[in-house]
Amino acid sequence: MKRVERLQALSEMLRRSGKHGVSAERLARGFEVSVRTIKRDLDALESSGAPIWSRPGPGGGYGLVAGQSLPPITLSPAQAVALMAAVSAAPDAPYADLAAAGIRKILDVLDPTTRARADELAHRVWVNMPAASSRAIKSALEEAMSGQRVIRIRYTSADGATTTRDVEPVLFASTNGQWYLVGWCRLRDAMRWFTVARIERASVTSMVCSGHTVEEVGEPPAGARPVHDGGR
Repeated sequence: MKRVERLQALSEMLRRSGKHGVSAERLARGFEVSVRTIKRDLDALESSGAPIWSRPGPGGGYGLVAGQSLPPITLSPAQAVALMAAVSAAPDAPYADLAAAGIRKILDVLDPTTRARADELAHRVWVNMPAASSRAIKSALEEAMSGQRVIRIRYTSADGATTTRDVEPVLFASTNGQWYLVGWCRLRDAMRWFTVARIERASVTSMVCSGHTVEEVGEPPAGARPVHDGGR
């Protein structure tokens, strides 16, 4: 791992350590470098403006001051391309357009050398992008999920039956190459999985969801996990 990448990973590990912090020895083991190297890296981060605190003695370690922001840390070209590839390969994913816009913002603030290297590397990664669902439908689903509002959908099931339903969105799920809206169907009075590609129309209502939880969905498919686990 190059030093700039190690510094980026080190700052993230410090952020995740919370108020307990993490020892230099543990950091050294995690990055497979010497404690001396880790301490030099910590000094470099602190010199760049990172709000690092240290606590000596048994049970001590290093962490980031709560409530403080990290200084801007540049992505490596490979990290930038990894983000571009992930979003490009999943245009039907929830909030994919927002993710793409976020990546463009990151690319805009990269230093010219890193940006040029990222652009060159990006041309070496090809993606066969599937056709995305209607932008209007996706926007409605995303708005309903974020705001926890009931969404009214026109839906055609696999057997060809078309119905209009009011659904309380609970989660988005991807399995076997398909995206699903999982929610409490007021028509069936039960939790249901709706294939996003089969939703023909969607509109957000003014009705607030009644509070159905992810736990009510049941056991997730094998290997399923949230896109971010909060460091757990």
